[in-house]
Amino acid sequence: MKLIVWLVGLVISLPAFSQNNDYIITGKVVDKTNGSPLTAASVFADNTTFGVATNTDGTFSLKLPKGGYNIVVTSTGYENESIRVSSNDNSALIFELRPKEKMMEEVSVVASNIVKDGWEKYGQIFTEQFAGTTAFSKQTSFSNPDVLKFYFSKKKNRIKVLANEPLIVVNQALGYTIKFAIDSFIYDYTNKVSQFEGYPLFEEIDGTPEQKAQWQQNRLKAYHGSQLQFMRSLFNQTLDSAGFEVQFIVKNNNKEMPIPVKNLYGALNYLKDDSTNTVEFRPNQPDIAVIYKKEKPEEGYASGEAGAKKSFQLSTMSITPGESIIVEQNGYYFDQKDITTNDYWGYKKIADMLPYDYAPNE
Repeated sequence: MKLIVWLVGLVISLPAFSQNNDYIITGKVVDKTNGSPLTAASVFADNTTFGVATNTDGTFSLKLPKGGYNIVVTSTGYENESIRVSSNDNSALIFELRPKEKMMEEVSVVASNIVKDGWEKYGQIFTEQFAGTTAFSKQTSFSNPDVLKFYFSKKKNRIKVLANEPLIVVNQALGYTIKFAIDSFIYDYTNKVSQFEGYPLFEEIDGTPEQKAQWQQNRLKAYHGSQLQFMRSLFNQTLDSAGFEVQFIVKNNNKEMPIPVKNLYGALNYLKDDSTNTVEFRPNQPDIAVIYKKEKPEEGYASGEAGAKKSFQLSTMSITPGESIIVEQNGYYFDQKDITTNDYWGYKKIADMLPYDYAPNE
């Protein structure tokens, strides 16, 4: 997922997000076929609250807190484009967008199995797999589900969802409106597995002081034990004090066994690059169990199963063998396609997502 996806407080525990550490990226968005500038194209840092629209000449300027980001450009009628940046980048970005009409026409011809009443038939399964089934998902809704186009393949026994414009997600639990540019969403009925790719842009909902206080509390709850907190803690070498324990998962006679790790950062081949202010890690074993010991799973997780009765949250993370992961100070990591998460992290979806510019108030 190209997220793969999110404030205000008296004390900020992550100084990397202070305004004194902001940096500015600039660039231009043009039509790839003729080079003409694209006006009012949306330019934003993926999975954050930072975004702008291009000027009449296709140019833009975007201020970001220090860290790494995936800069995304969307424009009606064009394919989405993205470029990865970090605090050390200072060159102007050029986005060349390809028209989308031909691509969508080809899709409609090949995928003649489009479902006219797709939302009525598959809206519930899409909501569960996209927003999740957590407590926060019950306060999450879509304001424009009509933009979703559903395709069903009887041969593959799966549905595919496409959209020509961003899906608007309203999360009343965390106080965000999310414009999610969906590249694709697939749900496999046979394996009961979903996969989606896209780019979320978060916006703060204007609420009462009481609502904002509740949102602050809910955001902190969503942050604790999350993959975002894990990556930031890994960057700062504070996994233990944050409440995380890491174990390697190895197979013995086709049976998976967790192995405790004594020298954690050595086993992860942790390497800090001070020149780029990034951390690289490449675990000795590709399959990892991540245990968060400070909170137990919420009641709705694996209801009736042993997993819901544990006093800790158990997530699993698989990294493409031989690949290294680069982590920025704000928790952004790449390449995101090289990490697959399951179990408790897999249970948490869009309704529990926070932006990379979120700063906990602890």
